Amino acid sequence: MTIDISRIADPTFFADNRLPAHSDHLWYADAAEVEAGESSFQVCLDGVWKFFYAKNPSQAPQGFWDPEHDVADWDDIRVPAHIQLQGYDLPQYANVQYPWDGREQVEPGQVPTAYNPVASYVRDIDLDQAPADGERLVLRLEGAESAVVVWVNGAYVGYSLDSFTPSEFDLTAHLRPGSNRLALQVYKWSSGSWLEDQDFYRFSGLFRSVYLRRLPATHLEDLRVGVEVAPDLTSATVRVRPRLSGEGSVRARLEGVGELEPIGDGELGVTVAGPRLWSAEDPYLYDLSLEVLDASGRRTELVPQKVGLRRFGIEDGVLRVNGERIVFRGVNRHEFGLDGRVMTRERTEADLVALKRANINAVRTSHYPNNSFFYELCDAYGLYVIDETNLETHGVWDHIVRTDHDVSRALPGDRPQWREAVLDRARSMYERDKNHPCVVMWSCGNESFGGSTIAAMAELFRSLDSRPVHYEGIVEDPRHPESSDVVSRMYTPAATVEQMLRTERDKPFILCEFAHAMGNSFGAVDRYMDLAERDPLFQGGFIWDFADQAIALRAPDGTPYWGYGGDCGEAPHDGDFCGNGIFYADHTPSPKIQEVRHLFRPLATRVGAQELEVTNRFLFTSSAELDCIVTLAREGRELASARLDTDVAPGTSATYPVPLTVPATPGEYTLTVSFRLRHDEAWAPAGHEVAGDQGVVLVEAPRSAPAAFAAPAPEPRPELVEGLHNVGVRGQRFEVLFSRVTGALVSYRFGRTSEGGGELLCAPVRPCFWHAPTANERGYGSPFEEGAWSLATRYPRVVMGPEYPQVRQDEESVTVTFDYELAGLPGARASMSYRVTGEGTIEVTQVLDRPEDAPDLPEFGSILEVPVELDRLTWYGEGPEECYVDRRGGARLDVYRARVADQLPGYLTPQESGSRTGVRWAEVTDVRGRGLRLECDPGRPMELSVLPWTPFEVEEARHAFELPSPVRTVLRPALMRRGVGGDQSWGARTHPEYCLPAGRLEFRYSVRGVL
Repeated sequence: MTIDISRIADPTFFADNRLPAHSDHLWYADAAEVEAGESSFQVCLDGVWKFFYAKNPSQAPQGFWDPEHDVADWDDIRVPAHIQLQGYDLPQYANVQYPWDGREQVEPGQVPTAYNPVASYVRDIDLDQAPADGERLVLRLEGAESAVVVWVNGAYVGYSLDSFTPSEFDLTAHLRPGSNRLALQVYKWSSGSWLEDQDFYRFSGLFRSVYLRRLPATHLEDLRVGVEVAPDLTSATVRVRPRLSGEGSVRARLEGVGELEPIGDGELGVTVAGPRLWSAEDPYLYDLSLEVLDASGRRTELVPQKVGLRRFGIEDGVLRVNGERIVFRGVNRHEFGLDGRVMTRERTEADLVALKRANINAVRTSHYPNNSFFYELCDAYGLYVIDETNLETHGVWDHIVRTDHDVSRALPGDRPQWREAVLDRARSMYERDKNHPCVVMWSCGNESFGGSTIAAMAELFRSLDSRPVHYEGIVEDPRHPESSDVVSRMYTPAATVEQMLRTERDKPFILCEFAHAMGNSFGAVDRYMDLAERDPLFQGGFIWDFADQAIALRAPDGTPYWGYGGDCGEAPHDGDFCGNGIFYADHTPSPKIQEVRHLFRPLATRVGAQELEVTNRFLFTSSAELDCIVTLAREGRELASARLDTDVAPGTSATYPVPLTVPATPGEYTLTVSFRLRHDEAWAPAGHEVAGDQGVVLVEAPRSAPAAFAAPAPEPRPELVEGLHNVGVRGQRFEVLFSRVTGALVSYRFGRTSEGGGELLCAPVRPCFWHAPTANERGYGSPFEEGAWSLATRYPRVVMGPEYPQVRQDEESVTVTFDYELAGLPGARASMSYRVTGEGTIEVTQVLDRPEDAPDLPEFGSILEVPVELDRLTWYGEGPEECYVDRRGGARLDVYRARVADQLPGYLTPQESGSRTGVRWAEVTDVRGRGLRLECDPGRPMELSVLPWTPFEVEEARHAFELPSPVRTVLRPALMRRGVGGDQSWGARTHPEYCLPAGRLEFRYSVRGVL
């Protein structure tokens, strides 16, 4: 039997001979197998299979399921894997648009026929003997995208849709001793693909593991574990409802508690006194063991089950865990890594460890159920999970919202032919994941508008379980508000959320997606977390998203790089919109993690010179459980450190005296408070910093400073050399040249030849008003709106006048000033004034005057290009990661050292990045320590970018490998760079308070050579 293409395109045909979904427990023969974690009842069929690729169903092979069909010439392919990452078809990244849109004219439910890749798989299985009486052999496919047909020994077995929940088929009747042919055919596009329009790469094939499982005649088919925690939390009742196939019984024991006793209606139960409750802070799991006995009392299998005792729900109008109001400090996470959505347990575990270390306490499975081991690991490590049904019809939803808002066209909406397929997806997810304590909410999917079918899904969840139901899509179609137990929104500004909560207070409010972290982003997110502290009804949100989705590719010269939409030759696609991660594509942390960790910290400290106030945001953990270390430093040098004993109860604040004394010696000091793990945890070793804050204390010199504080006598005034085309200024160890032709500072030589001195400038110094647009800036059209500032930076024109340039002398210095007109900005003027002192310091004063109707200014500073040998950067400022005016909370003031080559972060598309705020001074030097030092005026820190490229070179590159080989080091000191923004990446602008102010701007800094 074959499956006709008309069945593939039938929304009502979503399963045939597929076994009912059930809990994800595993069974073992004895205790030794349980201890080893290896069940003799299961054989993994992962590995090499025979494979045939066809571009469409008409070209797919027929009859290959027959054992006599010769497949020796077929290709070999790895399972699990996406065929698109094994040399077949093309990976395709698409966000909203359906991947076939514009290629073939198809209506919802229909499938493309000219291009619809079909993957045919064959694997021969050897069986020593036929199943014993009553035993069954079941094929389990953990994930097949998007439709799969199964044959054994030439006989048709079954069919299934839903790429992200398991499909099981009973093979018993078709198997025989010896060799057996298992044949599968996987269609890339099916009717189910209309329900799987998630923001991700489009792949196909067997991408999760394949198993052959033996079911004894008496077998635990399903296990339902329920937990009821007493209102006063002093006891908990564990209820177990086993479902057996075959005659028999079940014995169960909860380790450390005792045997479970029959309590009626087929249930077993036990009461736990003084329970240790599960939470993200203490993810304690009890061991439940079940012994399955046949009718004669013989044991047929052992089933271990982890049980978390916890209460979660809406109590007193807010979401609570074990009675305490929760704030989700969460992230959305696609299952995506180096092999696409083929994920290993080890990779998943490493991801969750990284999230715990970033103070993230929750994950939304965007937008489909994950591998089962993900939930096991979240149980063990302590992460709250919103488990999301595999449903997204964003392409249809988007069209409706952008056109006539006709709800009759919604998918699934109110269309009866889609109802059962959608409910099947919800049921499959629920049945598999129901026993995991980490799952605290069920989600009806994502961005699929509203309608009666989604409302029915919500009711299905409620009929099966007590956990709250989540769905955001009713924002656009509010006819069925019962589809969600919470108010859920996406990318709503914090101020708007606060305004909404003034009148809408009937449900808890969460942001299922917020802080769209595309490229250099994640600015002003503190607004949301502050609101969560002020209003109990706002209960946090989930960052979009965990890691960049990108594919490892190689440039023509062999250079590896991360590819995004269009890089594999696919169309349609959505470019680099897959680069939204707080982690890079290889799952290493991006600079944004510095801010995430800070904003999500469970202990916040306000640090003063004499006292500090600690606020405990934990729900169940005292600050006394952590070591508190206070460190005093001055300009990168640690002066003292002390341990401070604290005992701040959850949800409270307390004040403590600073255990260190700030010296009376004038200067700038930092007091850093660090809360660290006292003991090893599963996710981090002892000493790991969980939370930290810093205070800066300025000790000023007395007004009448004693001699010890007197400034040294200045060097003699430098010599002025008035040439025909140049103005020179020189002293004993330096020479400066200003060009009348270029209208700029063009040369700065510092140090005698015998000292290794030489030229420190590679190009004229010029004002800078532009940077390579960030993803957020591109999203709202910054290049179009503000491109005049790019022209102004590239093409300023010096103003010629009777005094050109302006040259002034005083007793200590020579000052040379250039005035500029700015291309593309009529009425705008800038000036660069250089005051040169006798020791070779150049004090720069930069001024900008612009008309009121000038476009917003991306930044205001200078560009200095220095020799490429100056490739070592030291700065006293905020760091260690890049930081911007709206993303600097996690940065700390210190002295840092780095290589210039490492200063451009690895965002998918090169863009403005790598800058630092609060810089007091910085040096760029060569390997011998010779180079240039920049300083700001006291009390007026600058921002600083040091890269191997100009902003224009960065802007022109679509990928990092397209950047030219470094030939210079580019310094961009600035009064200010506009904040990076972070509400979303397709129109939201930087908050006004983080934009450059209107009116006249002045920026001062100094430059001096170092040897």
